[in-house]
Amino acid sequence: MKEVRQTLGLRTLEDISSIILHSHDLQDTLDNIVTLVARRMRSDVCSIYLLESDGETLTLKATKGLSKASVNRVAMKVHEGLTGLAVETRAMVMTDNAPSHPRYKYFKEAKEEQFLSFLGLPLFEQKAPIGVIVVQTRETRSFSDDEISILRTITFQIGSIVHTARLLDSIQHKEQERAWFEMELAKVRNGSVGETPSRCSGSTKRSSVAKMLAGTAVSTGFGSGKIYILDRFNDKVIKLAKVGTAAEERHKFSQALEKAKIQTIYMEKRVSETLSADDAAIFHTHLMILEDRSFSAKVADLIERGMGVARAVHDVTQHYIQAFSAMEDPYLRERSADMEDIGRRIIEAIDGNNSSEITLKEKRVLVADEIFPSNLAMLDPNKILGIVTEKGNAYSHAAIMAKSLGIPAVLGVQGVMAAANVKDEIIVDGTSGHVYLNPDACVKKEYLRLEQEYAVRMKELEELRDLPAVTTDGVAITLSANIGLISDVRVANLHGAEGVGLYRTEFPYMARSAFPSREEQAGIYRKILEGFPGQTVNIRTLDIGGDKGLSYFTHPVEDNPFLGWRSIRVSLERQDIFKDQLAGILLAAHAGKATIMFPLISSLDEIRQIREILTSVRNELLREGHDVPGYIPLGIMIEVPAAVLIIDYLLQDVDYVSIGTNDLIQYTLAADRNNANVKQYYDPYHPAILHSIKRIADAANKAGKKASLCGEMAADPLCALLLAGMGIREFSLSAPSIPVVKQALRSNSFEACKRLARAALACRNSTEIGRCLANARKKLVL
Repeated sequence: MKEVRQTLGLRTLEDISSIILHSHDLQDTLDNIVTLVARRMRSDVCSIYLLESDGETLTLKATKGLSKASVNRVAMKVHEGLTGLAVETRAMVMTDNAPSHPRYKYFKEAKEEQFLSFLGLPLFEQKAPIGVIVVQTRETRSFSDDEISILRTITFQIGSIVHTARLLDSIQHKEQERAWFEMELAKVRNGSVGETPSRCSGSTKRSSVAKMLAGTAVSTGFGSGKIYILDRFNDKVIKLAKVGTAAEERHKFSQALEKAKIQTIYMEKRVSETLSADDAAIFHTHLMILEDRSFSAKVADLIERGMGVARAVHDVTQHYIQAFSAMEDPYLRERSADMEDIGRRIIEAIDGNNSSEITLKEKRVLVADEIFPSNLAMLDPNKILGIVTEKGNAYSHAAIMAKSLGIPAVLGVQGVMAAANVKDEIIVDGTSGHVYLNPDACVKKEYLRLEQEYAVRMKELEELRDLPAVTTDGVAITLSANIGLISDVRVANLHGAEGVGLYRTEFPYMARSAFPSREEQAGIYRKILEGFPGQTVNIRTLDIGGDKGLSYFTHPVEDNPFLGWRSIRVSLERQDIFKDQLAGILLAAHAGKATIMFPLISSLDEIRQIREILTSVRNELLREGHDVPGYIPLGIMIEVPAAVLIIDYLLQDVDYVSIGTNDLIQYTLAADRNNANVKQYYDPYHPAILHSIKRIADAANKAGKKASLCGEMAADPLCALLLAGMGIREFSLSAPSIPVVKQALRSNSFEACKRLARAALACRNSTEIGRCLANARKKLVL
């Protein structure tokens, strides 16, 4: 029986992952569920009916076997029909002759009169019915105890899946809101906002309840409004939990762990769609911990010693938290918050009182002792005006997500929980790191002015979307988008991207439990290419290693992974993986203007080896009868000093080059961009960086090849003017940054850009370059 359940039931995480990761929304999830269950149960029909918000109406939401036209049209009250009977009695309903049953209700649209056998089971979440799953067959059939048991197992999983999908379905993109604050707010506020509070306090007497607090600014921008205080997890859940037998506690842990995994997979998927693969990796890490056998073994051991499951999970989690908290590295220290998040969600799943399921009825500023990634994943970001916490810093995953969502955030604000009240008003200044509780009229007025300036600027930028990026003296610059997901296509087009300068292909690998096949990859690449008709899409091959790993791919433990086995080095050694990806790209290439770009190139030998492998892949596809292009442009990323030094040789063997400034800066200056201890050495405006870029641009222009630039430097309008003056004619940047850069380019002459470049390149150190740029900011139109 156990083997049968493992074969037919949704007992493995892979089954659940397949449903979730291959579904784009709630409807896709339901459609995939009914298809899977019908196959597993060997039935002619599987349908899911969900309860509407009135708690009285059941509506057909998905079906495999009934007429598709009946979806969302067939509805009944819970006191009607066999399906309603399952909810009304909260029990299984089964008959081998449904039309003769007294509760049978006929729906013409469904065309279900041809199906005799009926088996319906209610779906529950936290003991409350949320719908019914129905299995039907044409022939008379008495479902066996084993089949009923299998379906019961399936319904437990489906209840959690449907409930979580409904909760998360409201998360939407924050494509434009506050998107350009990263590069513009400092300019708008220069000389005004930073001084406003002290100036106001000198002229206006504050009320006794007014208060200014300071913390760490982790996400730029500002937000104001009423407060929502997010309570910490209640330890009483652990202290008051009843303890059953060891077998009962193990069963509770197994179910809670499974529910937490489902929730985590949803969070990973939805955050990746809303933000990026890097943000989704937060929850991929959570999932790896949830699947860690040593974690489960520690909990099981404490249960065997007579401890309740909630206390056992709490104690094991605390063990990990203490271990992380003792680490010297600030990034690793902040992983203690991730462990607390995981433990909290498991315990809430055990208790059935899911406090993480917060619903904001109106827009609020979140104030908390600490905010976890799961909190942000479960909330509608459109209703979060700002974030303020007592704990945390720029290295926390919550901080990273807040920045990606464009929500102004200040963390590490000592005393905010004691000072804040739900009736208070608050202003969050995510640029200076200040928080104003019950601000006076002067402070409010100044922030209102800034908000109005922002609104005007956003309207100006929106009008530029379909206009070319051409300087006032007629020099055209191409502005392409960096993307990583299919959902990024719409965002890129919304902001006027002229194609894709960098398509990061890591996500299809990160979102799976095994390497995707070449057919799977081709399907994804085809969708990307179709999203940019007539425009170039530079597809970068797999870039793993360093700070990016795959859970199913064993990577060596290295003292310095950024100088180790990563990127193209992995591809050239694991040619099976590399060839599948190249085949996927070639199979999809006819769908648009594809080029292939290879990361971290440091020698001609690598390029020639790549060409040999690509030729063999193309020949293999042709032998199999596939229609693949005979030629596809090849480019490389210039990210290491070695490539800069031999750029003339490299350009002879490729069609274009793209400068990856993030890695080029850290490798040239020997400064890990993720290490706070050396952040002062990670300097985009170091003379060595500017001269490296100039050398690449000159070599490309001489060779008649294209040199583009992708990285954070391209998102700064002033820096974009500098780079254009140095000879770079194409930038690839995050889509929301495109309008701001375009406006700067359209407002200045190319001659002015060249003058700026000559002045900056004549400087001997970063301080001089900084003064040069500051002077230019006063003269140029920005």
